[in-house]
Amino acid sequence: MLPLRRSVLALACRPATVRPIASRTFTSSLIRRKDDQQSDPLPGEPSKHVKKFNEIKTEEDLLPPGAEPGTIPTDIEQATGLDRLEILGKMQGVDIFDMKPLDASRRGTLDNPIVVRSAGDEQYCGCTGSPADSHVVKWLTLSRDRPVERCIECGSVYQMEYVGPAEDPHGHGHGEHDVHGHDADGAHNYEGEPKTMADFVNPEYR
Repeated sequence: MLPLRRSVLALACRPATVRPIASRTFTSSLIRRKDDQQSDPLPGEPSKHVKKFNEIKTEEDLLPPGAEPGTIPTDIEQATGLDRLEILGKMQGVDIFDMKPLDASRRGTLDNPIVVRSAGDEQYCGCTGSPADSHVVKWLTLSRDRPVERCIECGSVYQMEYVGPAEDPHGHGHGEHDVHGHDADGAHNYEGEPKTMADFVNPEYR
């Protein structure tokens, strides 16, 4: 009876052997890590597949490189057009759309209006008075045809400054190819559009 008890105790104290389900050598792990470093640059290192903001010259430069097969693309790998240009600008600290708030330290006047820069034919701006948040937001519509608008709540005057291309192929009839008869005098020039405060600004201030 004593030898049997000793054999049972020996089996109970023996350590169990655990084998991995799938083994992989260290060599394959090192090779995989090396490939990941080549496809994804380290923080602070420039990417060979992404052009810098100051290197963008044509629309073709705004085409993305795409992601590697089997991976999920990031914004910088799949963004195109203006979205890509904005991302590249932010990567270098450039706010291409000038998203900072308008000047609310003073009230705009006809002699010294609050300037709103726009790269398009039309721009919306919200007025909250001076100082900021003095009243609820009043939205104003500025355009190349009527660049001057006045807030109906506080009377602050805003003027749009067009900073876009001189001739936009996607424009709506400015310059030599004007099909709407606009004369860019700041007033409404076609019948049927509702009047705003811009219609009552003296001609010399338009």
